[in-house]
Amino acid sequence: MAAGACAMLLGLAGCISFGDDPPPTLFSLTADNPAPAEAFEGTVENAILVNEPSTSAELAVLRVPVQIDASNVAYVKDAAWVERPSRQFRALLAETLRSRSDRLVFEDDAPTSTGSWTLSGRLNRMGYDAQAQAVIVQYDAISRNGDGPARARRFEARVDGVAPEAESIGPALNQAANDVAGQVTSWMIGG
Repeated sequence: MAAGACAMLLGLAGCISFGDDPPPTLFSLTADNPAPAEAFEGTVENAILVNEPSTSAELAVLRVPVQIDASNVAYVKDAAWVERPSRQFRALLAETLRSRSDRLVFEDDAPTSTGSWTLSGRLNRMGYDAQAQAVIVQYDAISRNGDGPARARRFEARVDGVAPEAESIGPALNQAANDVAGQVTSWMIGG
């Protein structure tokens, strides 16, 4: 009887699934120049608050978009983000600001989400362009200091000559995202 029950359980093992298998490649954004491992001091009133950027539906998922032509989007085969690209990009912006400024930098879901400077915007593109064989990251930033006027600017970086394979697209996305984060940081802190 016990042998029959074991055989039945083994037969069912092929029918039971605990979710989809993860793709072979998972993409994550990492800062080229992370902030040093030391304590930061400053006033909350002088802090920079980095908000998660808004995105289109094609970037609101864990799949990595491929722009096939002007009106068709597909996704990179066998690859996905470890977390929504907008959240990863926000963390990259915050880390880049921390490494190059003397201010406290918070992300918008931090326990003390306040600050006189705010950085928000829209992540327009973060994916692969099949026709150009390039990775493109484009971000529309809006910066505001307290009750002062807002200012806005578009930032873009591209890495050309990228093969249409996950192993090439991932590092190129990280490179382009770091380029944009550096541009935004220079614009925010003036240096």
